[in-house]
Amino acid sequence: MTALPVAGQRPVVRATLRLIAADKRSVAAMTVLNSFAAIAGLGAPWLLGRVIDTVAAGGGVPAVDRLALAVLACAIAQTLLSRWALALAYRFGERTSARIRETFLRRALALPASVVERVPAGDIAARGTTDVDAVATTLRDVLPRILIGLVEMAFIVVAVIVLNPVLGVAGVLGLSGVWFVTRWYLRRARDAYLREGEANSRLAEELAATTSGARTIEAFGLAGRRLAAGHAAIDETRRTRLITLGLRSVFFPVVETSYAIPVVLVLLLGGLLHFDGRVSLGTVGAAVLYLRQLVNPLDTLLIRIEQLQAAAASFARVEGLSEVDAPATDPVAAPADDRIEIRGVRFAYESGRDVLHDIDLTVRPGERLAVVGLSGAGKSTLGRLIAGVDRPTAGSVTVGGVPIAGLPPEQLRRQVVLVTQEHHVFRETVRDNLMVPAPDDELRRALATVGADWAGDLDRDLGLAPPDGAQAQQLALARVLLAGPHTVILDEATALLDPTAARDAERALAAVLHGRTVIAIAHRLQTAHDADRVAVMDDGRIIELGTHDELLAAGGPYAALWRSWHRADQMR
Repeated sequence: MTALPVAGQRPVVRATLRLIAADKRSVAAMTVLNSFAAIAGLGAPWLLGRVIDTVAAGGGVPAVDRLALAVLACAIAQTLLSRWALALAYRFGERTSARIRETFLRRALALPASVVERVPAGDIAARGTTDVDAVATTLRDVLPRILIGLVEMAFIVVAVIVLNPVLGVAGVLGLSGVWFVTRWYLRRARDAYLREGEANSRLAEELAATTSGARTIEAFGLAGRRLAAGHAAIDETRRTRLITLGLRSVFFPVVETSYAIPVVLVLLLGGLLHFDGRVSLGTVGAAVLYLRQLVNPLDTLLIRIEQLQAAAASFARVEGLSEVDAPATDPVAAPADDRIEIRGVRFAYESGRDVLHDIDLTVRPGERLAVVGLSGAGKSTLGRLIAGVDRPTAGSVTVGGVPIAGLPPEQLRRQVVLVTQEHHVFRETVRDNLMVPAPDDELRRALATVGADWAGDLDRDLGLAPPDGAQAQQLALARVLLAGPHTVILDEATALLDPTAARDAERALAAVLHGRTVIAIAHRLQTAHDADRVAVMDDGRIIELGTHDELLAAGGPYAALWRSWHRADQMR
């Protein structure tokens, strides 16, 4: 299996800018409100410095009271503006989170079927749940506070430098330790969090595989092997989390220690300047208060930076879906007819050996073709090529003169539908599971045609009463009838039904699909008996092609298969 790609830093930055641009008015309003809140917050330290100077100069109580009221007014204004900005930020975060979820779902549904089948299910599930949730939480809770903190920091730094350039520069230089340890952390954090995300995906895949195959594991005594695989995945997850924890255990203590350095520098330098009469005591006090005020937004920023790094790694995984190499599809004309032409086709999975060799076949419109052969002969692979799921390594597969795999997805599924043994049942009602908006009478007729008498109540919740394998297969066949494509590929689509029900369903399908092209990949040779032609496959090649009677008369491989199947059927 191959993993989905992870977006680089530049694509992630571009995606982030697109999200901000999509709600730029809210971002502008947040920035303005936070700026005003930061300006209001700057008044308190300066006013408190004035209080110190007033008291030192022997000023009276009324003057101090006026300054105290001004401090209170600044605090109230800052609180109100900050709360307003935060409310806007939360709404921005929720809207942006919704956009990310919708985009991820749209991209996941647009992934080529060949990619989905080759990617671990746990990888897609982890990106769509854990990673999307991490990004959404960051946008809602972390990003607004980081924006507020950045605005406050910028205004505070400017204010302390304007108050006294010497003290301001000394205080800012005292924070250089924070700068260096943050750079050290950022250089290592992204890769560490990406590895942690990959480990989470592998763990999710192991858990999904073990739970979905619980009965098989129990039947074949594979519990020990699956437990060992699960423990290995857990150990890898634990190891990657310890690495990120180690980064945090260095980062945060150094940052906390660095907070005290600028205050100490300003107090020492301010004391010397005050004794020389170059600055007042109030100025020193205001500078210290500004630097202490700087700790709060800086602390918020640095504490949240860990979550921001984790979210950035998650966003890179989420955005990775946009980098899946989907086959290039040039604009194509509509198929001239429903004739399927397969010429010189070879196919190999992921650069391995060819599993199909020099296939040449024409399927006429309205023809019923049966494809038979032993397991591993290449029948299902041929069906996937005709359905446009995979592209041939060499040769061409066309419908009406147009490459099938080059058709847009909507047009492709109106032209060809592949029905296999594997069917997904949504935790919805029977009506919702049929997936085609149609009158109830039409839905019931489709269900009755495939023998799904158990689904009489269209409002039956299949999440509460899940259907068994045969019932799920009947739902899939009913979907085909309702979709009405020109060509239907049935890859052992009735294999899970009992012989009597399968025979009835095949007769019903034959009647309903009359006039449409049907390619039946069959394990029951009775299906081949009813077909217009039979293609016999062996080792990725078509070794016989003709009607049932012609192939029996030829006495070749098909005749041997027929005799063997007929004897087995009589014994049953």
